[in-house]
Amino acid sequence: MNKVLMVAHQFPPVGGSGVQRSAKFAKYLPLFGWEPVVLTRDDKKMTLRDESLLKELPPDMEIIRTRAYDLTVLPGIFSKAGKFIAWKILIPDGEVLWMKNSVKACIERIEKGDIKAVYTTSYPYSDHLMGLEVKKRFPDIFWLADFRDEWTNNPYLIDKPHRSSRMRKEKEMEKEVLRKADVLVTNTPVMKSNFVRLNPEINLETKMHVIPNGFDSEDFEHLERKKTVNPQFTITYTGAFYGRRKPDLFLKAVGNLVQLGKIKKEKIRIRFIGSFKHDVLQRLVKSIGLEGAVDTVGYMDHEQCLINMMGSDALLLIEGGGPGSEAFYTGKIFEYIQTGKPILSVIPENGAAAELIRRTRTGIVCDWSDIDAIEKGFADMYNSWEKHESIIDPDEEEIARYDRKALTKSLADLLDRADQYKSKRED
Repeated sequence: MNKVLMVAHQFPPVGGSGVQRSAKFAKYLPLFGWEPVVLTRDDKKMTLRDESLLKELPPDMEIIRTRAYDLTVLPGIFSKAGKFIAWKILIPDGEVLWMKNSVKACIERIEKGDIKAVYTTSYPYSDHLMGLEVKKRFPDIFWLADFRDEWTNNPYLIDKPHRSSRMRKEKEMEKEVLRKADVLVTNTPVMKSNFVRLNPEINLETKMHVIPNGFDSEDFEHLERKKTVNPQFTITYTGAFYGRRKPDLFLKAVGNLVQLGKIKKEKIRIRFIGSFKHDVLQRLVKSIGLEGAVDTVGYMDHEQCLINMMGSDALLLIEGGGPGSEAFYTGKIFEYIQTGKPILSVIPENGAAAELIRRTRTGIVCDWSDIDAIEKGFADMYNSWEKHESIIDPDEEEIARYDRKALTKSLADLLDRADQYKSKRED
């Protein structure tokens, strides 16, 4: 079996949605002739930890763990200083310390001679800098660089750009990765279009491929997929709030419906599960008059999160708008569409996520800035729940395209090109 070295700083037992893509690739690659060897950070002092994802991987999988050097988790008075250095000083991100101190372990593993290809994934972008280091030492090795999100065109960086000198430096780094990697992968067609448009001097149209995130059907095998009718209309959000992704307009819309008497507050239950400032969210809830109707729950492991999703009457998807936002699929959207629960989507109405919801017929799309549309969407879902009617008609064939096994085969097909690239270089 061919071996691929997967450079993934974010890997189980690290928790969070960004981990799942690489973890699921690693889980299923052996089905398609590729054995993963993972280079990642150590498992100490993690902000989010999820042992359930680690249990899905083969116990004999080779995982090389090196010191994390995570400045964002320094204790006490050093905390703010550490975060400032990690986010504002180090380029392209705080994980560059991990990358530089892991180069030796990476090179030593490749020198054993059984690694046929290297896979790097971002965020952090420092993972791709490791790919560059590998290419300098082993120019003939096949390198696939996977962009889960955009780099210098990332919406959150557009909103809060670094100083101009740093932005130029990161753009240079990005272009070098785009040039030196043998194959590039990104998450959505819009992201690919953006990369192509912003880097016209590089032939990305044929070099870059789209492999979206997805859901793992095995995660749902032990969960009963049936229509749930709770005594209160229960709608659940899972994930984080940061940057443009805020629940403010959604909660305002629901508060308006309650004040107008269109829905009864005691008949609704809104659950936010994940990483966010709970005290800030509760103050917002109180200011809108929704006390008692909103639960805020901390981060829970992936398996428990799925159980809570399956026990809901509907699911809530939130993503803010603005420049670049149309490129996003949030990772959770694919598990949402697999649950069979109707999805209330408060997102950019012309973006990649909205197109997916419409194509799979799994929910209602409300533009993130249109409070009237959000009110109508929530009211429609509430009324359908009250009448025991289904508001969606899922396209199961379309949904099946996003199964992690099928997506991993697409990745394996690209890795299989290693032989073609070797032949070309030898010619």
